[in-house]
Amino acid sequence: MLSEPTPIPESDHARQWRARDLAVLWHPCTQMREHLSETLPLVPIARGDGAWLVGQDGRRYLDAVSSWWTNLFGHAEPRIAAAIARQAGTLEQVILAGFGHPPAIELAERLLAVAPRQAGRAPLAKVFYADNGSAGVEVALKMAFHWFHNRGEPRRTRFIALENGYHGETLGALAVGDIPLYRQVYAPLMGQALFAPSPDAYLAAAGETAEQRALRAADALADLLDRHAGEVCALILEPLLQCAGGMRMHHPVYLRRARELCDAHGVFLIADEIATGFGRTGSLFACEQAGVMPDLMCVSKGLTGGFLPLAAVLATQSIYDAFLDDSRERAFLHSHSYTGNPLACAAALASLSIFAEDDVIANNRERAATMARLAEPLRAHPHMADLRQTGMVLAFELTRGGDKATPFPAAAQVGLKAYRAALQRGVVLRPLGNVLYWMPPYCIDDEQLQLLAEVTRAAIDEACACA
Repeated sequence: MLSEPTPIPESDHARQWRARDLAVLWHPCTQMREHLSETLPLVPIARGDGAWLVGQDGRRYLDAVSSWWTNLFGHAEPRIAAAIARQAGTLEQVILAGFGHPPAIELAERLLAVAPRQAGRAPLAKVFYADNGSAGVEVALKMAFHWFHNRGEPRRTRFIALENGYHGETLGALAVGDIPLYRQVYAPLMGQALFAPSPDAYLAAAGETAEQRALRAADALADLLDRHAGEVCALILEPLLQCAGGMRMHHPVYLRRARELCDAHGVFLIADEIATGFGRTGSLFACEQAGVMPDLMCVSKGLTGGFLPLAAVLATQSIYDAFLDDSRERAFLHSHSYTGNPLACAAALASLSIFAEDDVIANNRERAATMARLAEPLRAHPHMADLRQTGMVLAFELTRGGDKATPFPAAAQVGLKAYRAALQRGVVLRPLGNVLYWMPPYCIDDEQLQLLAEVTRAAIDEACACA
């Protein structure tokens, strides 16, 4: 039985760091008043150590969310750190317009070699670099639209995205997202996407399987494509797992039907594998589990193992070829100052090497089984509406009495209370509304997973008791 947390007096050192932070920093995805009022504790971090974060006061926190889903192999992973150090002594940065360098070339080769493939389709053939996931989505959207523009099809200006989807915070990426908290204020600034019903298995009707729910959503997608024939340039989706939307999961059959429908309507399929890629879902890329290949694939987050910002958009040869011309107007002139940064590419190469050296995918399947076993007792919790898992991602949907139709009111702040309760016990469980989730680094061991399960139970009990 996990004991109650024992309050630890905050050190003067940590208190000073917190004061300095709040005096100058504006934190992301945060209502800063919560930090200033101590409703949401700000935790100054000194260093990382494997699956742990170590605070300025020496307290250790199990990083159960992989530092916003970026960290794959643990903090301060020595092989990646060494690769960055070697590269820093050779070439730290060079403009990628008109120049190239070995790490960017080798990384592109290796990404294309491991990218999803599909029988009867020409493989993904070109890599365009960006600085982060949201920027990568912007690249893919612009490529899809511009391809049709270059072909003289000016009516192809619409994008289809999924309800409850999320693709980033820049305006183009936000326009194809469907989470009101992030987009509603900026709606006047954005293009208008078309939204298809999500295949989310949580939304299945009584007696309906996850596969049946996915097929019903695919039928709705087919109807949407029919009604907007000749207007749509691309469908963008997160394969298998809508992360920011509450770790909602769907059956792979939806991806297969979406691929077929895109082909039938001459529409590009954009796979946002920014969070789902690099082993999170049980395969290197989530698309593999449906046996489909997208026309454009966005990757980031775990690409560098969580060390440096980098994104890549993988495209087919036919998309690339449509931009080859004597006219600069037909070229793809999108750019970022740090496109293909050598240090980030070196980190990504080291990360890809670890997958082979450590047999990561096979090991992750064993860890995922352990996660499932440890989480299973929580399925019977009186406020558990759903316990779901895809690979190394496991989510707990909390509602009043475990009833899907009776969510906790926002004012109850159940997720926030659970977060604070877990943090007091040395575990980072940053919630998505009233959904708690595990997305730990792949180095997490059985003892740490046991701690994670015990703390999650205690955090849910404490949060729900107050709601």
